[in-house]
Amino acid sequence: CEDCGKSLIGECKLHGPLIRAKDRVIPSRARLTLPHYLTLRVLELRAGNQQILGVFAKKVIQKRTQFGPYVGQLSTKLTCYDESRLVLQVLKDGGKYFLDTPNEDCGNWMMFVRLARNQEEQTLVAYQHCGEVYFTTVKPIEPHTELKVWYAADYAKFMEASAVFIKEESDICPLPPVAKEPVDPWICSSCRSTFATFSLLESHQCIHKDRV
Repeated sequence: CEDCGKSLIGECKLHGPLIRAKDRVIPSRARLTLPHYLTLRVLELRAGNQQILGVFAKKVIQKRTQFGPYVGQLSTKLTCYDESRLVLQVLKDGGKYFLDTPNEDCGNWMMFVRLARNQEEQTLVAYQHCGEVYFTTVKPIEPHTELKVWYAADYAKFMEASAVFIKEESDICPLPPVAKEPVDPWICSSCRSTFATFSLLESHQCIHKDRV
């Protein structure tokens, strides 16, 4: 304590605690890479203060606008799985690797883009080019619209994923599949989560194996 000149463990009982000045919070790498005409919104707050984020347009974004490449760590196992995000893989030096983003400092803003559940809400298409993954707009995106992505046809085949679904009136009709998939969903025997393809289930099960 600089007032009484004593070396103490903890607070000085005579002069009280120090006034603590906190460092300024620095945004993560992923948040800093967000283009100025896009914004992040908190869509849900889960247990442990976990935020579910979405990427929204602040102005009109033209059709055929390309974003990327997607930044992530090349990994043979997926260490971070989120059912609301696309699983992405690339070919590098003859090997197939996951683009893994275990935290926000390992990727760019594209890691926050959620997957599209049907063609109506899809605004982006994901594809691989020269060993990198890019997102391109498939239609003009209006302000306050969330950016949502699904695989391009060739990339869906590479990822062993089905085509995105189209909602028509009361029926849900799939597009012509690019890869044969079972009608029933794949179910994880450990946590009972369901997945559209075996490839996604296999990637998810890697997490359980690592924890064991």
